Amino acid sequence: MGHNRNSGQSVGTQRRGSAAALQERPSAQVLIIGGGINGVGTFRDLALQGVDVALVERGDYCQGASGASSHMIHGGIRYLENGEFRLVKESVVERNRLLRIAPHYVKPLQTTIPIFSTFSGILAAPVRFLTHKQGKPKERGAFLIKLGLTMYDFFSRDGGTVPRHQFLGRDKALAELPRLRQDIKYSATYFDASVHNPERLTLDVLQDGEKAGLSSGKQQGGTARASNYVSLAGMGPHGARLRDELSGEEFDFQADVIVNTTGAWVDLTNQAMGAASRFMGGTKGSHIVLDHPELLEACNGREIFFEHTDGRIVLIYPMGDRVLVGTTDVDADMGEDAVCTDAEVDYFFDLVGHVFPTISVNRDHIVYSFSGVRPLPRHDETQPGFVSRDYRIERSVRTGDAAVATPGGKAAVVLSLVGGKWTTFRALAEHMTNDVLRELGLARKVSTAKLPIGGGAGYPATAEGEQEWIKKHMGPGLDAGRVEGLLTRYGTRAEDVIAYLKAGNDASLRSTRELSVRELEFMAQNEQVGHLVDVLIRRTSLAFRGLVTGELLNELAAVLAGPMGWDEAARQSEVRHAQEVLQRYHRVNVHSLVD
Repeated sequence: MGHNRNSGQSVGTQRRGSAAALQERPSAQVLIIGGGINGVGTFRDLALQGVDVALVERGDYCQGASGASSHMIHGGIRYLENGEFRLVKESVVERNRLLRIAPHYVKPLQTTIPIFSTFSGILAAPVRFLTHKQGKPKERGAFLIKLGLTMYDFFSRDGGTVPRHQFLGRDKALAELPRLRQDIKYSATYFDASVHNPERLTLDVLQDGEKAGLSSGKQQGGTARASNYVSLAGMGPHGARLRDELSGEEFDFQADVIVNTTGAWVDLTNQAMGAASRFMGGTKGSHIVLDHPELLEACNGREIFFEHTDGRIVLIYPMGDRVLVGTTDVDADMGEDAVCTDAEVDYFFDLVGHVFPTISVNRDHIVYSFSGVRPLPRHDETQPGFVSRDYRIERSVRTGDAAVATPGGKAAVVLSLVGGKWTTFRALAEHMTNDVLRELGLARKVSTAKLPIGGGAGYPATAEGEQEWIKKHMGPGLDAGRVEGLLTRYGTRAEDVIAYLKAGNDASLRSTRELSVRELEFMAQNEQVGHLVDVLIRRTSLAFRGLVTGELLNELAAVLAGPMGWDEAARQSEVRHAQEVLQRYHRVNVHSLVD
């Protein structure tokens, strides 16, 4: 399976409540294996239906492909070329929906395509459409892009609330983006959406599910339980054999339906359950994050989305004061770590130069990198860029020894998710939930289509409203900047955090103004932090923005030691583990006092 980047037992003594809840009541109607956005979305939907559901994730939530995305919530204009009209329609509907139900994390994104020819690619387009093969790269000209965006507008208008695309000629295009190549002929601008913190959105979805499970109150401890750092070790006569990756404990867990949402690892997970499948053929995608004010200014607040010389669709994407550059699409070896290679970095520098030839980029500008394996279906001779981004659900029934592995003594049904993308996670979860309900003989009670997600409930609808919210929640130790940071990180759930901060003696950290002692305690108590690196990468964006220092590592570890139950050996181990993960997977070298 490759190295689990957050593996390694903690030396601390504190027993985790999330794993303990599974051990104390080791059965459920449904067991979901995999805590990416699709597994977590299904967990939430099932919990809202009153189903007794459990979820386990062998690493941290949103650690795999879900945490290695391009941070886009989009309809997938290029999927039109693949003939995936159903997927585009669903995607734009879900994009528009997420802008409404998750406004704290999903924001409108202005996107510009620079165009360097008028009619290029017209003859090659039907070949791509019919064969899903690139052939000799031939860039798509204005005619094809205009056709695609006109179709995209038709799918995505949302009652007229989404602006139509706009075409500009050379002079006006360069007036808006003067650092673009001077031989540009046109630019096309349209709107999609971004998700600036996919890890925290995943956590919000998870906590919605846990809350729904508690409110149903059928069993002590609720009917929705989830734990990260719990893996599937195998199957036995008493159910699924689960392993707590932090304590090393193993225990059996029974379920009537097992949902396999382990992404690119679906086949390997099925193998661990004693079943052979050949569903997956994932491709690796990498990104780099740059601290490059000149490139940031050149983007003028918009994503630059274009076709590189090899025919690959790539992007340059301003995020706060950083610039995200991606993405590659190469066949993945599931036995190796997914990391951004030097060759991919060179590719990224080349693509920046393709559209911004006067801007120099080098490795000193890189503050972070990440890679993930897309959960794509097996695609044989189809080139990676043309593999379907749609999803399907494969059903199988466990037989033999597993026939006694359910609470009712029947064969367990296994539903394996093949494919799936960030934008459609809610609709996909609805589909999976409906399939599970059918297996259980139950009916849907609640729709998630209009249900706000987590801190998106009551989120201010305007910039002025955000400022009013910030002013209302300011107080001692909570200036405007600190409250704004909390609102950005938690949405309106920041009210719970602020109440926690006020309930005791808090203190700012020396190494960053973005966190305090009590906020870290809140994370440890309420957000299933398993390792120090979870805080750096997935509970905050400190690593993504290149803000991790040795001082920060040591201070965070010292503060977390109490609530996490780490002794001195565990604290030092956590610092070293964070250093290893950041260096091995993200090209970040941090030296600390523990060295």
